[in-house]
Amino acid sequence: MTRKFLEDMGLEKEQIDKILDENSADIGKAKQDYDTLKEEHETTKNQLQEANNTIDGFKDYEEIKGQVEEYKTKYEASEAEKAKIQQDYEFDGKLEAAAKKHGVKALKAVKPYLDMNTLKNSKNQDTDIDEAFKALKEGEESAFLFGAGEPINNAVGPTTQSGGGDATLAAMRAAAGLPPVEDKK
Repeated sequence: MTRKFLEDMGLEKEQIDKILDENSADIGKAKQDYDTLKEEHETTKNQLQEANNTIDGFKDYEEIKGQVEEYKTKYEASEAEKAKIQQDYEFDGKLEAAAKKHGVKALKAVKPYLDMNTLKNSKNQDTDIDEAFKALKEGEESAFLFGAGEPINNAVGPTTQSGGGDATLAAMRAAAGLPPVEDKK
């Protein structure tokens, strides 16, 4: 509604001003209601977009759940492998200690004579390993794998000098131009 429209109707200036003031108040109120509704619409639209994004995020839930299960399986396999390595390490330590105790010349040479799977799965490994080494040490075909307290039992030369000294030593001293060793008695 315009002032010219009201003037063409033959209304006076005071009447036109009152009508326009009232019309402006109505328009102002309607515009305020419109702005409020527009703002609520934008808020609702943003909330809807956020909700849709959240729902889209849940679509990945199954994929993430599958990845979690995969990593859990890998972790459990890793822990089992770690435990096996630890058991093997402890078993090898027990074998080496028993081999040293029984005088084994070379543990690598003895291993084919041992039932390794039975010894590894044994409930009392220390005793079973000890008994296996004793049996091998006493067996005819495997006794050669064990030392006999060497070199004490198999001396390779004289261990003491007697009377006039060693002839080889005297010859070496003479060749070097040194005087013979005198006995200190």
